[in-house]
Amino acid sequence: MMYRAGGFGSRNGRLKPWTMALLIVLLLTAVAVTIGLLAHFLVPGQRMEYYHGTFKILDVQINSDSGQNGKYQLKDLKEMSENLVDDTFIDSALKQHYIKNQVVRLTPEEDGVKADIIMVFQFPSAEQRAVRKKKIHSILNQKIRNTRALSINALSVQVNGCGKRAVPLVVNRIMSGDIAAKAAWPWQASLQRDNVHQCGATLISNTWLVTAAHCFKNNANPRQWTVSFGTTINPPLMKRNVKRIIVHERYHSPAREYDIAVVQFSPRVAFTDDVRRVCLPEASASFRPNSTVYITGFGALYYGGKSQNDLREARLKIISDDVCKQPQVYGSDIKFGMFCAGYLEGIYDACRGDSGGPLVIKDLKDTWYLVGIVSWGDNCGQRNRPGVYTMVAYYRHWIASKTGV
Repeated sequence: MMYRAGGFGSRNGRLKPWTMALLIVLLLTAVAVTIGLLAHFLVPGQRMEYYHGTFKILDVQINSDSGQNGKYQLKDLKEMSENLVDDTFIDSALKQHYIKNQVVRLTPEEDGVKADIIMVFQFPSAEQRAVRKKKIHSILNQKIRNTRALSINALSVQVNGCGKRAVPLVVNRIMSGDIAAKAAWPWQASLQRDNVHQCGATLISNTWLVTAAHCFKNNANPRQWTVSFGTTINPPLMKRNVKRIIVHERYHSPAREYDIAVVQFSPRVAFTDDVRRVCLPEASASFRPNSTVYITGFGALYYGGKSQNDLREARLKIISDDVCKQPQVYGSDIKFGMFCAGYLEGIYDACRGDSGGPLVIKDLKDTWYLVGIVSWGDNCGQRNRPGVYTMVAYYRHWIASKTGV
């Protein structure tokens, strides 16, 4: 409510008793509303959580001509789907926890259109995620079965605690060092010493990063390091101070074994579409040779070049140990906890400035896992000299012991 300056009250400047009473009531109401909002959004022990849901809108088609029967414009289906989810949770037992939703992808299929949505909630940290997921799935299913605006089938709801991107991956596109789209790789970070980019890193929680140990072989003083997020170094989306650097106890340069470190920063980040943690694989996880993986970084485009301001991405293949340990490749230089990725013919590879950055893989549920950490390689993009990566699964227990993640 707005008040005109100097125009409230009687002409002689004195407030009538009823006016004074009304003003007091309004002020108390405003204070109560403010306290209520603060209590809702600043409750200790509550945290933002992201859930990924999919449902199918039956018997509709996406078309630029919204006048045709049974065909909708993309923006109309997106708006209808988001409004449906809003209405579902605003009028439910979870209304106090529901924040917002966003349709991140609409996929045409033979019998309709599949919608992928990200739903944001704020829950007490004590409650188990499995219980929350079950509640969300039940409410969404019940509402969808009763809706009459569209014929809809609910497919699934899953916890979006890690490894989800708001920008869908175009899987048919060949990535060859292209500039990454905004929010495409929200776990990517830049480690900087004296505000100059040195290495990449990967966000694994709201306070921890994982990177390569060799990034700190010349300087491991946390007070001289900062970390930035976003798809450009300048300007950064946000910056944080490094609080602690933990290099693997058995890493000793110039040896390449145990090339892993974790970095704690402060203050913690709030997860958004642009900043989000990646999932870590289980210690028992293994990834087949020839699997498609993706590398991102701010590194140089050629050997001897300078780091880039824009984040770039490339699609690679995991190379089997049998191939990578051949004499004409790396031979006996490939030790435990290492693996190769790229192409024997070269071209697509990590380079200077990419060290410590992520090599990730996507599962069938569009969840991304950190497979490797950029470690070493001879030159950049040379024949029979693919990139060598620290195997994250091999060091999974070590990461947990240092970070609790």
